[in-house]
Amino acid sequence: MTTHERELTAPVDLCTPDGLTVNPAALGWSRVPLHRANLGGPFGRNKRWDYWAILSDEWCISTVFADIDHLGLADVYWANFKTGESGGQAILLGACQGIALPELLSTTPLAVSHDGFDLAITDDESDTHFAITWRESDGRTGELAISVAKPVGHESVNVVIPWDDTTFNWTSKQQARPARGTVRVSEETWRFGPDTETAAWGVLDAGRGRWPAKLNWNWGGGAGTSEGHTIGLQFGAKWTEGSGFTENGITVDGHLSKIGRELTWTYDWENPMNPWTMVDPEGQLNVTLTPKFDKYTFTDVNEDLGSEVHQVFGSYSGHVTTDEGLTVHFDNLPGFAEEARQRW
Repeated sequence: MTTHERELTAPVDLCTPDGLTVNPAALGWSRVPLHRANLGGPFGRNKRWDYWAILSDEWCISTVFADIDHLGLADVYWANFKTGESGGQAILLGACQGIALPELLSTTPLAVSHDGFDLAITDDESDTHFAITWRESDGRTGELAISVAKPVGHESVNVVIPWDDTTFNWTSKQQARPARGTVRVSEETWRFGPDTETAAWGVLDAGRGRWPAKLNWNWGGGAGTSEGHTIGLQFGAKWTEGSGFTENGITVDGHLSKIGRELTWTYDWENPMNPWTMVDPEGQLNVTLTPKFDKYTFTDVNEDLGSEVHQVFGSYSGHVTTDEGLTVHFDNLPGFAEEARQRW
């Protein structure tokens, strides 16, 4: 084991009964989601979201369903790396106007219908299912039907990051979940899954917590197969520093090796299409992402509310080593990396 962090093995409440402070028993990480996000407290600081991405070596699709107290957000986004084309639709709703997430992850269907955008996310024992229809800004229509598998015994990074007793976040980062389905935008259709020539992988970033008003973070990950193994990459930085915990880990054939050390990230914010590298100072991983596409977003509402993000998609090369000592090398592994600068 390459982490000093406490591993949790039983369900636990994220907060104390009043919902105001982090539960000391919740501090740690787990291989499957175990935390109940019983958040309370004053309005404006609680953040709840499920962000999903479906990745292949030629395109990406993502959707978010988020309640950040001030407003609710739902969207779908897609990008074609070969052509550089991208699109989708986003909707914003006021507080308490239909965007809500459960305390226990994936236990309640998520749904919203507004302004020509219809989204439904449902779970059963074996899959997470997505059905979304939308209208592009130029009037074209889009629809998708996707299922992301839950392989038996598949492990993920689930961890609480505490900044102090009243400011903290629980995250579930699930990488390397096989995806299958169809996406159509106007006359163009993408089909992917085990019965097609295109492999695709689902990734989930679920967050439940009470955040500082301003914060920067890094996040990266990817999935694919190499040397007879299925590999999942999960990295984070900036927002975890000084907390005593990380969101770093690797999965090989569904088994997680949790890394408690901060990784060294090297990239150029001003030139995000240059390579991004993530290195473990003790040698458990050394990977480089070569970007193919930069999803740049900038929102400046006021001095208290705004966001700037470079999220790049591309291919990872490098190697990882499991806790058991197995080293796997890979090239052209679909993935992404980002820096986000957030005021909320």
